[in-house]
Amino acid sequence: MSTTRPWHCLTATEALEQLQSSETGLSGAEAAARLSRDGPNELPRADGVSPWQILAEQFKNLLIVILLIAVALSALLGEVLESIVIAVIVLFAIGLGFLQEYRAERAMEALRRMAAPQAKVLRDGREQLLPARELVPGDVILLGAGDRVPADARLLEAVNLRANEAALTGESVPVSKDSAALDAPELGLGDRINLVYSGTDIGYGRGRGLVVATGLGTEFGRVTGLLAGVAQQRTPLQQNLDKVGRVLAIAAGSVVVLIAGLGVLRGEPLLEMVIFGVALAVAVVPEALPAVVTISLAIGVQRMVKRHALVRRLPTVETLGSTSVICSDKTGTLTRDEMTLRALWADGAMATLSGSGYAPEGALTLPEASPSEQQAQRGLIERLLRAAALCSDAHLEREDGGWRLYGDPTEGALVVAAAKIGLDKAALEREAPRRDEIPFSAERKRMTTLHRAETDPQMVAYAKGAAEVILASCDRLQTADGIRALDAAAREQIEQAARALAQQALRVLAVAYKPEVKGKDDAEHDLIFLGLAGMIDPPRAEAKAAIADCARAGIRPIMITGDHPETARAIAAELGILKDGRVVVGRELDAMSQAALEAAIEDIDVYARVSPEHKLRVVTAWQTRARVCAMTGDGVNDAPALKKADIGVAMGRTGTDVSREAADMTLTDDNFASIVGAVEEGRGIFSNIKKYLMYLLSSNIGEIGLIAVATLAGLPLPLSAVQILYVNLATDGLPALALAFDPPEKDLMQRPPRDPRTGIFTRPVIFLMLVGGVWSTIVNVSLFVHQLNGSAALGLDAEQALARAMTMTFVSLVLIEFFKAYNFRSDRDSVLQRPFANKWLNLAIAWELTLLLAIVYVPPLSTAFGTYAIGPQDWLLVLLGAVSIVPVLELAKWLIRRTASTQRTLVAG
Repeated sequence: MSTTRPWHCLTATEALEQLQSSETGLSGAEAAARLSRDGPNELPRADGVSPWQILAEQFKNLLIVILLIAVALSALLGEVLESIVIAVIVLFAIGLGFLQEYRAERAMEALRRMAAPQAKVLRDGREQLLPARELVPGDVILLGAGDRVPADARLLEAVNLRANEAALTGESVPVSKDSAALDAPELGLGDRINLVYSGTDIGYGRGRGLVVATGLGTEFGRVTGLLAGVAQQRTPLQQNLDKVGRVLAIAAGSVVVLIAGLGVLRGEPLLEMVIFGVALAVAVVPEALPAVVTISLAIGVQRMVKRHALVRRLPTVETLGSTSVICSDKTGTLTRDEMTLRALWADGAMATLSGSGYAPEGALTLPEASPSEQQAQRGLIERLLRAAALCSDAHLEREDGGWRLYGDPTEGALVVAAAKIGLDKAALEREAPRRDEIPFSAERKRMTTLHRAETDPQMVAYAKGAAEVILASCDRLQTADGIRALDAAAREQIEQAARALAQQALRVLAVAYKPEVKGKDDAEHDLIFLGLAGMIDPPRAEAKAAIADCARAGIRPIMITGDHPETARAIAAELGILKDGRVVVGRELDAMSQAALEAAIEDIDVYARVSPEHKLRVVTAWQTRARVCAMTGDGVNDAPALKKADIGVAMGRTGTDVSREAADMTLTDDNFASIVGAVEEGRGIFSNIKKYLMYLLSSNIGEIGLIAVATLAGLPLPLSAVQILYVNLATDGLPALALAFDPPEKDLMQRPPRDPRTGIFTRPVIFLMLVGGVWSTIVNVSLFVHQLNGSAALGLDAEQALARAMTMTFVSLVLIEFFKAYNFRSDRDSVLQRPFANKWLNLAIAWELTLLLAIVYVPPLSTAFGTYAIGPQDWLLVLLGAVSIVPVLELAKWLIRRTASTQRTLVAG
C-alpha cells in the first residue's frame, strides 16, 4: 500500500481511498485479512544473543586466556594458593562482564513495552475496544485525552486535539493537531500536524485517525530498526587492555623460551629451567589487572552514584574520561521541560518575571518609573495574569515537597506566573466561577472562558491565544489611565512588541477581556486588549556552569534537538553553547552527504528540527573524526544515538525506558551538570589504571632485567621460582590494588581530553617505566654480585653465600617496588606532593613489610622460601640501594615536565 505522495499531503478522502477504507472503518473480515497479510501491530522481538553466547564472548578476551594459562602453570609448579587466587580473579571478571552485557540486550524489549496495549477502533461501523496488536492499515481509531496513540494515523477529525510528542520528536510543548492536508512534502515529523504517531500521548481534545502504518512501519518502529542496527562500541579502555594483553602474551612466551634456552645451553637441567622460565612467565602476566580495573571502575561507580549518575556497563565509566564531545538533547536535559513565563507587555511597558520551572517563586521587575507609575503598571500586569489564569485549565499542586503541574504546559506557565505575584488560581475561580467556555482549536488559535460571580449579574469573557488572532478581535486597549480606542498606532506598537518577544525565541500569547457579555455568541469580538505574555522552556541554571566546566576541560558541547531552530538558537546562546558556530536544521542535513557533514562538523554548534537518523549521523560524524562522543537524551528519538555514541547518557526522571536501556549511564537528577562530575570520575579511573600498569610493568621490567642479566653474565640465578612468584604476588597484590583507590590529581579537570588513540603507554609513561625498571636491574644485579664476592670473607660456604646473596636481592627487589608504588602515583608530579595521601597504599605497604620480615626470619616460611636471616648492616645496605630509586624517578619526572613545557612553548610560538 504505497503512495507516491506522503500521507500528510493527502486529503482525508484521498487517504481513505488509498487504503480502501471508509469513515466507518473496515469490516471485521477485511481487517482479519489485512492482519494475516501485514502482521500484527507490534515491535518484533530482536534476535537477541543467548546467555551462553554472551558467556562465551567473555573468553575471547586475550588477557583472560593468558590468566587461565597462568592458573594451569601455577598449579603445575605446585603453587596451589597462587592458582586459586588467579582463578577467583578470572571468574570474577568473567561473571561481571556477563552480567553487564546481558542487561545491555534489553533495550529492544523496552521499546515493545511502550506499545499501547489497547485501542478504540471502528469496525463494522461500530466502536470496539481491541488489542492494539490487531490494528491494521485502514482501521479508523478514536482518540481522546490521556490515550496512548496505538499506531501512526492520518487524522480525519481533530477537535482541540493536542499531542505530546516529546519522546519521539523532542518538541517541548504539546503539538496542536489539524485534519487538513499540508502542501510541503518534505516536512519533518514535528511539522506534520495532521498525523499522530504510535507511542505518543494525547494531551487534550479528541479526534479520529486513519491508521496508515503499524508495527515496524511506524515512526516508532523505524527507531527500533535504527536501534537494532547500532553495534555496541568497544571502549578505549577495553581496546588498550586488549593491546596490553597481546604484548604481555608475546613477552611471557619469549621469556620462557629465552631463559629456558640459555639455561640449557649453560648445562642446567632442562626440567629445572622450564619450571623457572614458567615461574618468570607467570610473573610477567599481571593477574591482578582485571581485579584492579574492576575495582577502579566499581569505586568510580560508587562515587558517581553520590553524584547522581548510575552506570550500566562498567568499562564505559572510563570512556567518560576521554570524552571530547557531548551531543546533548535540549528538552529536559539542558532545559527544565517546564514552560516559564519570562516577559509581560502591557500599555507600552515591558516587565520581566524571574524564577524558572513550576515553583511559584519569582519577582516581578517593572521598567524604571515613578512609584505611582509603577503601581499603575503592576495593576495592569495583575489584571493581565488574572485573566490569563482564569482562561486556563491547568492547575498547580504541591506534591512530595515540590510542585507538579496538571494540564497544558503553556497554560501552566500562566498559572505559575499569576501565583508568583500572589494570584492563586483556585481563589480566583471561587471569586469568579467559570460559567461557559469556547475551547481552543488549531483553527481558531484561541480559547475563551465566561465568568460570573454569584453576586454579579454581569458575565465577563476572558480570551487568550495567538497575538495576531486576539489583536484582530480587539477594538479597545486597557491602559493605566483607563480604556481607550485601539487605533492603528497602538496596533503597530503591540505588533512590534510581539515581534520583539518572538525574536527572543519566546512563545507569545495575547490576553484580552470583555465585560458585560451576554453569552458565547458575543464573547469573541469587540474585546479589550490587556497585553502580551512571552514564555519559554528555560535552561537549567546549573547547565550553564556545567558547560563552562566542559569548556575548561576541553570538551565541546553540542545541542541536538527536535525543537524550533530559533528556540534552540536562543537557549544555546544563553547557555554558552552557541558562540561562533552555525545552527543547522534537519532539512539542511538531508541535503548534506555524510562526507560533507564530516567536513563541516567542527563549525556546527546547534542542530534543530532533527530526526533520529540525523542524530545518528551527527554522532557518527564525530566518531569518524576520532573524537570520543557522548550523547545525552531522554526520549525514544534519542535511543539510537545513545546506543551508537561512545557513551550514552539517559535521563532518569523524565527519560523513557527505551532511552535508559539503550544508554550506558543514567542521570538520576536529569542534570546536565552531573555529567561533569562523571567525566572527572572517568578521568580519575583511567589515571589510576595507568598508575597500576606503570607500577606493575616497571616492576616486571626490573624482575626480568635482573634474571636476564644474571643469566647472560653466567651468574647463578639470583631468585628462586618461589621467590619470583612471591615478588609478583606482593607487587600485584595489595599495593597494586591500593592504587585503584588513589585520590585524583588536583588539575585533572584542567587537562584536555585524552586522545584514545594514544593509549595508556605514551612516550613519557614508557620512559618512566624503563627508567624505573633499568635502575632496579642495575641496583639488584650490583647488590647480588657484591654479596656473592663478599660472602667468602664472612666464612660462609657456597650454599650459604648464595642463599644470603639471593635473600638480600629478594628483599631489595621487594623494597624497590614498594618505593615505586609511591612514585608512580603520578607520571609527572613529584612524589613529595602529598606522598602519603593514599591511606590504603600506606596500609598495604605496612602489611607487605610485615610479611617480608616473616619470610626472612620465621623458620617455616624462611625454609619454604629459601631465605637467610640477614643482619642490621645488610638491611641498611639494602635500604640505601632501594631508596635510590626515588631521586632517579624524580629526575625522570623533571625531564618529562621540562620536555612538555618546551613543547607547549613551541606550539604557542
